[in-house]
Amino acid sequence: MGSSQTLTVKYVVQASFEVEGVVEKPDVIGAVFGQTEGLFGPELDLRELQKSGRIGRIEIDLKSEKDKTTGSIIIPSSLDRVSTAILAASLESINRVGPCAAKVTLEKVEDIRDARRRAIIERAKSILKEWTIEAAPGTEEVFKEVSETLRLARVEAYGPDQLPAGPDIDSAKEIIIVEGRADIIHLMKFGIQNTVALEGAKIPDTIIKLSREKECTAFLDGDRGGDLILKELLQVTDVKYIARAPPGKEVEESTAKEIEEALKSRVPMREVKGAKKEHRKILVPKQIVKATKELEGTLEAILLSEKMKQIERIPVSELAEKLQQAKAVDTVVFDGVITQRLIDVASERNIKYLVAARVSDVVKQPLNVHLLTFADIQS
Repeated sequence: MGSSQTLTVKYVVQASFEVEGVVEKPDVIGAVFGQTEGLFGPELDLRELQKSGRIGRIEIDLKSEKDKTTGSIIIPSSLDRVSTAILAASLESINRVGPCAAKVTLEKVEDIRDARRRAIIERAKSILKEWTIEAAPGTEEVFKEVSETLRLARVEAYGPDQLPAGPDIDSAKEIIIVEGRADIIHLMKFGIQNTVALEGAKIPDTIIKLSREKECTAFLDGDRGGDLILKELLQVTDVKYIARAPPGKEVEESTAKEIEEALKSRVPMREVKGAKKEHRKILVPKQIVKATKELEGTLEAILLSEKMKQIERIPVSELAEKLQQAKAVDTVVFDGVITQRLIDVASERNIKYLVAARVSDVVKQPLNVHLLTFADIQS
C-alpha cells in the first residue's frame, strides 16, 4: 500500500548486485525487504518507511546471462543523513535472492540537492552560450551550420557488403535497419543518421553481424514486401525491435509525425515470434513428445541421439556440465528453463535441438540450435 504523503527526495541510494542464478525483479525486491527487516527496529523498517512516505518506490534493473543475474537497486530517501547511511549499509547484508546466493555492493549515496544545483548551473551555462551565439553568429558558427547540413546529405558504404548507411552507424549503440537507400536519405532529413539498408529481400551477413553487436530496430515498409523481409529477419537475425510504416505506405513516403509514431510504438521481436508460435505447433518425432510427458515436474533431462535413441537421463542441475562431455547428442529434452549458458554449450557441441518447459526472456536466438518449449510441439 503506497503512502498518500508527498515524498521530498533528499538522497538516492544506489547499489549493484550479482546473483548466482536466474531471478526476477519480485525476487530482488523480496530480498531487500525480507533480509533488512528487523535489523534496527521499526524506525528503520523499509516497509514502515515506505508507508509513511520516508522512502520512495524501490527501483530494480536487472539482466540475466550465462546463468547469472546482475543489476542495480535504487532507493530514494527523505530521511536524514545518518538514517540514510544506515539504510544504505544494510543493503550489503543481503546474501541471498530467492534460492540463489547473492552479493550486494553499495555504489554511492547521492545528494539530490547537490546534483540539482549542478544541473541548473550546467543548464544556465548552456542557455547563456546558445543565447550568445544566436545574438551574434560569427563566421565560425556559419561554417559549422553549413558543414552539418552537408554531412546530413552523405550516405556511406558500410561493411563487406558495402550497404548504404548513415554517418552515425559505427558510433551508435542503437541502429535502425531499413529496406533501401531512399529510406536512409529520407530519415536523414529528420536527423536520424544511425541507419543501414538491407538492399534486397535476402539478409546480408553484415546485417546479421550488426544485429548481434548492437541494439537493432528494423523499420520496414507497411506492405507485402515488408512482411516478407520480417519473416526473413525472424529466422536469421537477433534484431530486438520491429517498427512498421503505416499500412500500404513505404518508409520513404512517411511524414515526420508518422516516422516518430512508428518508432515510438515499435514492438519487441520476441512478441512477434510469440504471436507467430500461437498460430501453429511444430511437428516433432514421437520420442520427443513422449520425453516431455515423462519429464514434466521431475526437474530431469533426457539426452537423445540423432536416431532418437535415449543416451542418458540426468538431473537438470548436472545438464550443462554433462553436455560439455557428451558425444553424439542430437536433442536435449528437459524440465527446466533454456538459459544462455545452455545455448552456448549446445552450440559448441553441435546439438541441434533444446526442448524445455520454458525459454528465458534474455537469451539470444542462435543460428545452429533450435529452441522449443513443451507448448510448441506435437507428435
